[in-house]
Amino acid sequence: MVFKRRDRRPFWRIIREALWPRGGWARAARYVRHRLHRLPDPPEKIARGIFAGVFTTFTPFYGLHFLTAAIIATVMRGNILAALLSTFFGNPLTYVPIGVAAMTTGNWLLGLDRKAEHGSLVSKFYGAGRDLWQNLLSLFNGAQPDWTELHIFYNEVFFPYMIGGIIPGIIAGLVAYYLSVPVIRVYQNRRKGVLKAKLAALKHKKQADASAKAD
Repeated sequence: MVFKRRDRRPFWRIIREALWPRGGWARAARYVRHRLHRLPDPPEKIARGIFAGVFTTFTPFYGLHFLTAAIIATVMRGNILAALLSTFFGNPLTYVPIGVAAMTTGNWLLGLDRKAEHGSLVSKFYGAGRDLWQNLLSLFNGAQPDWTELHIFYNEVFFPYMIGGIIPGIIAGLVAYYLSVPVIRVYQNRRKGVLKAKLAALKHKKQADASAKAD
């Protein structure tokens, strides 16, 4: 295959680079910013895509962030590629504060008493995963499916996260929108100026060459 990697990365390296890419997250952020600046759409359309991507990182739909961001960007008439790139706002360095903000806001909005929760957050993830696995096996071994832990996970983690992520997601998305519009506009105008200067230089050189041949 043409696009197949020549060097097959071991599994541990794939995991490591997912958590900490080559050059670090600062370099990855610079790359994403560079790609966003070079998109051809108007600044406002690109910024709407950025809003969609940043907002998506505050949702609990892990594994579906690309799809979620693309749908939101389409509804908002934003740049879809900008939305996909902006989902990298969510990374191992930011997911903890994002999760804390979403869960705290969700518990507050829903009036949930965290003291009444069934165990720790880790135990809820573990219990939900165990239920999923056992219920999958029940399709083959005839055991009775049990949705207790999944029900607890939905009520005390997923739903509060989903509701609580809306407000901080909108705030972060709006900040990203209003910061990116002028920056992208300046970059695009500067790039247009550079291209015009290059074209003028080429035109001048062509005219000079033509004059030299005429003499």
